[in-house]
Amino acid sequence: MKSKIRVIVVDDSALVRSLLAEIINRQSDMECIGTANDPLVAREMIRELNPDVITLDVEMPRMDGIDFLGRLMRLRPMPVLMISTLTERGAEVTMRALELGAVDFVAKPRIGVANGLQQLATEIVEKIRIAAKAHVHRVVRAPTAGAVVTSAKPTTSSANLLGRVSTEKLIAIGASTGGTEAIKEVLIHMPADAPAIVITQHMPSGFTTSFAARLNSLCQITVKEAVHGERILPGHAYIAPGGMQFSISRSGANYVAVVNDDPPVNRHKPSVDVLFRSVAQCVGRNAFGVMLTGMGADGAAAMREMKDAGSYNYVQDEASCIVFGMPREAIAHGAADEVLPLNKIADALLARLRTTGGEVRHRI
Repeated sequence: MKSKIRVIVVDDSALVRSLLAEIINRQSDMECIGTANDPLVAREMIRELNPDVITLDVEMPRMDGIDFLGRLMRLRPMPVLMISTLTERGAEVTMRALELGAVDFVAKPRIGVANGLQQLATEIVEKIRIAAKAHVHRVVRAPTAGAVVTSAKPTTSSANLLGRVSTEKLIAIGASTGGTEAIKEVLIHMPADAPAIVITQHMPSGFTTSFAARLNSLCQITVKEAVHGERILPGHAYIAPGGMQFSISRSGANYVAVVNDDPPVNRHKPSVDVLFRSVAQCVGRNAFGVMLTGMGADGAAAMREMKDAGSYNYVQDEASCIVFGMPREAIAHGAADEVLPLNKIADALLARLRTTGGEVRHRI
């Protein structure tokens, strides 16, 4: 028989610990092997029980959950699912947790916690399953905002680096689990005159504002949440607002953002398929597609539509993915032109833009 996923729950609330343990133990493929009310207790429990996954509250007594996560990922990296509070501060701290190596997060409600967690039960156990299979990498040191900016800046001068590239060019990025850091790795290498970039990262409402602000503070391009009806401009990256669908349309010579409350596609809202399909239809040969780490198949079919329409597509390789699901599906659909490690994608894309002036390849 396949062994169960062994989970430790770390939360200062006795009610939350009890509810999460109950949700986990209802599943036939997982079990809660322990609960801890603070990180210091959890540290000893992890040493003794060696869990497959831990769930970790962001705000904890004695040792902050973020401090604990940073130490854990440096000394004993393992899959961590953060339990975040749906507040502005909670969103900012969650972005920091993902930067430190947490696989994913679940946003718990501020009120009605018991009913709220039960309603989130399916999401919680699905994310625990994904975390158990994730490729977790050791964090050599906890990054700081200054350190990230210093080390992340492109080595090539960005002044007019892509000045020959037509404003018709557009880069579309899709990602899910592990995608916040993967997207950052691509965007921090984009020069100020890069083509416009549109992004769908699976994320609930309330978190993409902090995500965009964090990226904007690190990048040479301007990074923001997409707003319905705004013009899509070079030197800017537009992130799908959490809980909304994001696509693009054309108005004369301009690309325009379309943000609406349409139903989920592939169970996702925002959906990569929605964005990529609109890029295939509106941009065609002037597009570049990028599929990054994530669970499932969202975006794979539409990325193939992009390729059929003339785009050139990059897909992250398995070794550098947290979860290889979406990239694997894109490859299986024949949507990839190049499969590269995450740290090579931006360079490859920029090199193609520099050497061709953004001209698309001639298909046979």
